[in-house]
Amino acid sequence: MPIQPPRHQTQNRQLAPQTRSPPRCRPPTRPSHHHRQWRSCTQRGSAGAVHADREIQLGEGDLMLSTTSLPLRARMATDHESVAMIDVLFPQALLPLPKGAADRLLTLPFSGRAGLGVLLAQFLNRLTAESATYRLADAERLGAVTLDLAAALLAHHLDDTTPPEAHPEALATRIHTFVRHNLSDPELTPRQIASAHHISLRTLHRVFQREGATVTAWIRQQRLDGARRDLTNPALAARPIYAIAAAWGFTRAADFTHVFRATYGMPPSEYRHMGTPGTDETRS
Repeated sequence: MPIQPPRHQTQNRQLAPQTRSPPRCRPPTRPSHHHRQWRSCTQRGSAGAVHADREIQLGEGDLMLSTTSLPLRARMATDHESVAMIDVLFPQALLPLPKGAADRLLTLPFSGRAGLGVLLAQFLNRLTAESATYRLADAERLGAVTLDLAAALLAHHLDDTTPPEAHPEALATRIHTFVRHNLSDPELTPRQIASAHHISLRTLHRVFQREGATVTAWIRQQRLDGARRDLTNPALAARPIYAIAAAWGFTRAADFTHVFRATYGMPPSEYRHMGTPGTDETRS
């Protein structure tokens, strides 16, 4: 059965002025393997929130990170103000942060008026304002951009706010983002990654050992995940399998077929046929 890629959902939300009635509470979701987190960006007005036993005040353009597994209580700054917000919902597993790092950033305010924050805020504003012009095939690419911008902002914040012993988590985030941006380069090697981050090979390997993986295995899996998504993308149905493999850094079609079969239990041609009805399997 083809593995379905997760969806990135972006929507506008209008919060009407509240009276003296109790603030609304977002109920916790059931625990799941794919724990979902979301980021909010206020487009207009200001609002307060209580989440993860912390209280936060968001002004116009500010961003925050929260989790759907915990209640969220939001209230207006005044009884006569409306607030426009953008919510981005995504599985926590897609955020390239080490385990536990995101929890320390819950409800911390991120300014959307300067630095990396303004890049993310402006991107989200344009994304929602022009959503009608995007095709279905654009959704996953735009979702990847959103995650990259969010990861860059969080990594920057981890550098500034975490104690020295926690800095390896920020380093891991930067490394993950760098690798994702260079997966198409067949010459991407651990030595190149270490050099780009001014660290030794030994330090690089320790970063991935803490996550229970090796550098080469993590790179290979990211490439496979990207190729797997492209194989079932209707917009790429006419692209030969070897071209998809090459775009993700696999220079030899035979090697790609071998590792794909070993990972997913079937050759890429069969996977494409199962995931994209009407696909001509001869395009390999």
